[in-house]
Amino acid sequence: MKTAMRSHLCGALRTEHIGATVTVCGWVARRRQHGQSLMFVDLRDHSGQVQCVVDGSVDVRSEYVVAVTATVAARPVGTINPNLATGEIELHDCTVMVLSAALPPPFPIDERADSVDEATRLTYRYLDLRRERMQRNLRTRSAVLAALRSELVPREFVEVETPLLMPSTPEGAREFVVPSRQFPGSFYALPQSPQLFKQLLMVGGTDRYFQFARCLRDEDLRADRQYEFTQLDIEMSFVDQDDVLEVISAAVLAAARAVTGGTVVPIERITWHEAMDRFGVDKPDLRFGLELVELTGVFTGSGFQAFAGAPSVKGIRVPGGSATHNRKALDALTERAKQLGAKGLVWMRVGAGGSLESPVAKFLSAAELAGIVKATGGEDGDLLLLVADEWATVCEVLGQLRNDLGRPPAGEGGFRFAWVTDFPLFVGVDSQTGRPKPGHHPFTRPHPDDLDKLETEPLAVRSRAYDLVLNGWELGSGSIRIHEPDLQQRIFATLGISAEEADRRFGFFLTPFSYGAPPHGGFAVGIDRLVAILAGEDNIREVIAFPKTQSGLDPMTGAPTPIDARQVRELGIRVLPTA
Repeated sequence: MKTAMRSHLCGALRTEHIGATVTVCGWVARRRQHGQSLMFVDLRDHSGQVQCVVDGSVDVRSEYVVAVTATVAARPVGTINPNLATGEIELHDCTVMVLSAALPPPFPIDERADSVDEATRLTYRYLDLRRERMQRNLRTRSAVLAALRSELVPREFVEVETPLLMPSTPEGAREFVVPSRQFPGSFYALPQSPQLFKQLLMVGGTDRYFQFARCLRDEDLRADRQYEFTQLDIEMSFVDQDDVLEVISAAVLAAARAVTGGTVVPIERITWHEAMDRFGVDKPDLRFGLELVELTGVFTGSGFQAFAGAPSVKGIRVPGGSATHNRKALDALTERAKQLGAKGLVWMRVGAGGSLESPVAKFLSAAELAGIVKATGGEDGDLLLLVADEWATVCEVLGQLRNDLGRPPAGEGGFRFAWVTDFPLFVGVDSQTGRPKPGHHPFTRPHPDDLDKLETEPLAVRSRAYDLVLNGWELGSGSIRIHEPDLQQRIFATLGISAEEADRRFGFFLTPFSYGAPPHGGFAVGIDRLVAILAGEDNIREVIAFPKTQSGLDPMTGAPTPIDARQVRELGIRVLPTA
């Protein structure tokens, strides 16, 4: 890292440099005056900080940019700082050159800024980025990208850039549109993903494609979502599902190892139905237990009608939960279950010898009570939570309660990847059209074993779609695509899309498939989410250099801003007054 201005990075100096003359450059992180003749200056760059013993008359302030030429010396006995990588040495005989003066910063440029209002941090993002946490996160992101690329290039993937200006295809989230100056009244759309173009690359014989694609969606923001985001986009020809999953698995595990420096648990593979049945969600967090337990069979012929008449009864066991949940907490859990869609929640405290304390215990037979304890594995002091309803409702309610009660914070419990496969091709029926609603884009391939059900039992058809999950976050999704025009037409017909409408909406994409398209499939990994989890952050804004706020504003630049009247006229558009 030697340059014309510095010989070493601040955080790189160690005891082996004692006696050497060095020049370091950076920002003044802290100054401590000791009388008129002595001052300690902590100098910081992205690598860390080092203590400089400086003449007390030197005029430097917080966040001044300085160059220090000095001799590396051992710290006196009793002054070693074990919490600092450079804590065994300091710089003596310092010559200080002020390279840039600085105004007092609006907040501390250290860990204390974590408690500063986010809007203030983003307004002064260029200062926030100087902090150790933010520098570490950006370098983690860089390491992840490098590891992903280094895994793909040797596998003969070709990096190709796809257009940012494309036709509008309003199929998913709302698009950002760009007015055309040369074609007044017409608009480009910014890509929600490179989906169409990457499939056309397969038609074009590229065989294996990837890019770190910038994508934009005009949707409500939250901790794991931004208007603009980055995804590792991949497409492969002449493959089946296992081929795609193997490549993506190798890439993300390489990224995880690049960050952790150690081994990572192999990726578990489960079907969508199993994920819902065991964890109640299609993005299960495998770092903890509290799995859903099937109890329907326990209540066959039961006299307790709330259970006997329910299509599905499931429960979760909370180890030691009796002691941590008083009646107020149990009432809060019941209300939470109702908010999630359940008719109610049955709680049971497990006592000595497998006895059960519950408001409904008197309505259940001894065999049913024993069956509950046996099925759940309940032990003295445990809390059991039961829900009875339709299977989907039971799974979803208990899945959310499971996360509420047991999910570890970000950065704890290691990294647990999971592939979720065999998603339903359709998710319910459109109330207006009576047609099935696609679970993914309409180019997703049906499971070959379910093709005979496409016209007769569409809701029973599985897809060749798959999601990658890490610690309960969905990292991305993909599928094997439909490459045959006749099968694509069957899907369109099931959705109620005529040949004429398909040509109007997707013609530029579908026509090339009539010229010979290979079997192909792909995937997209959300880089922001992957990096956030690996960095131990629960908000993707902490791993993006210049993010927007949750309201979509950029406090630093003021965006979005109005444009002047001349630009409006050139674009052939009219700005309506706000209500």
